[in-house]
Amino acid sequence: MKKILQLSILFFCLIVRSSHAQEALFSPQQITSPEIHDDGSVTFRIFAPGAAVIQVTGDFLPTLEMDTPMGKMDGPGKAELTKDDKGVWSYTTAQLSPELYNYSFIVDDLKTTDPNNPFLIRDVASVTNVFIIGEGQAGLYRVKDVPHGTVARRWYDSPGLDMNRRLTIYTPPGYEQSKDKYPVLYLLHGAGGDEEAWIALGRTAQVMDNLIAEGKAKPMIVVMPNGNVIQDAAPGEGKGGMYKPAFMIPKTMDGTYEANFMDIINFVESNYRVKADKSTRAIAGLSMGGYHTMHISRFYPNKFDYIGLFSAAIMPREDATNSVYNDIDGTLKTQMDNGYQLYWIAIGKTDFLYDANKEYRAKLDAMGMPYEYVESEGGHIWRNWRIYLTQFAPLLFN
Repeated sequence: MKKILQLSILFFCLIVRSSHAQEALFSPQQITSPEIHDDGSVTFRIFAPGAAVIQVTGDFLPTLEMDTPMGKMDGPGKAELTKDDKGVWSYTTAQLSPELYNYSFIVDDLKTTDPNNPFLIRDVASVTNVFIIGEGQAGLYRVKDVPHGTVARRWYDSPGLDMNRRLTIYTPPGYEQSKDKYPVLYLLHGAGGDEEAWIALGRTAQVMDNLIAEGKAKPMIVVMPNGNVIQDAAPGEGKGGMYKPAFMIPKTMDGTYEANFMDIINFVESNYRVKADKSTRAIAGLSMGGYHTMHISRFYPNKFDYIGLFSAAIMPREDATNSVYNDIDGTLKTQMDNGYQLYWIAIGKTDFLYDANKEYRAKLDAMGMPYEYVESEGGHIWRNWRIYLTQFAPLLFN
């Protein structure tokens, strides 16, 4: 009798599971979206027979000026979908250039993701769908049939911050089988980001795998720390539990992170096979991470031979009192006098930090401090930062 009961329960569970599978199989949401056409156009679809107005918003559309906590910035445009007699709304783009794009739907003023596209990324607290179209630059963001590196989340002790903290590390293809030592790029995120930002939004693993496979970049370790010193890890990954990510977190730009950055370097150089000298260390970052990069590299003026500022915030606020910000000009001069291989600055023409970077370059020019400068189209956006990574990484450790 007991065996019959167990079989009956098992049979019931299989029926329930099967019914859920059948429900998904025959759901009206089983439509293709996005559909990438041979001519490079893309069709978006969503089943919503009761909706009055549906729009798609994404970075493939003409930009709109938006008010943000950092002032007026370019944001993604919008386009209206049309509904057919079956309740399926659709919109087809013009031909798109090769790129990784993100998008969302707006259904009767409610912004939502595409239920037919399971590929999502988080930027601060916003979750959007993504798709990749074409090759060229976009090909670097794809997973290809090449040797792959390893991505790990590691916890390290930070005595300076009095906590264990989490970071993401990419080790190049063959690291586990090799006895070689490798150079290191420390890659820093922007405000609202964390140790997940570069690996997800920046496609760092795919970019490095492809650049290394093409012989365009040296095999290297890439360390992506969390720059928010009051966090031990990204929201949902640390002791704080699941809470909503915030754009600006206390103490992110007050000098604490810069002053304690050696905790990260010490962990990496104690736990990985690295070439632990200035000529094999690089540091780069976007926005707030560019700010951290600029100040870390001059505060430790003989630690890095390669420095990359991507759309960087530059000078500290007037109320910043940490000793890290003492004698900025003097420490820059020491950094210059110590010598380095590359000081690389990149920014978009419409970036809200453009003028700050222009002023900073004037400071460096007046000092006679050499740098390379790249000016791109667009503003303060991940599309630019991914490109900057693909341009910066091949310049390292040559």
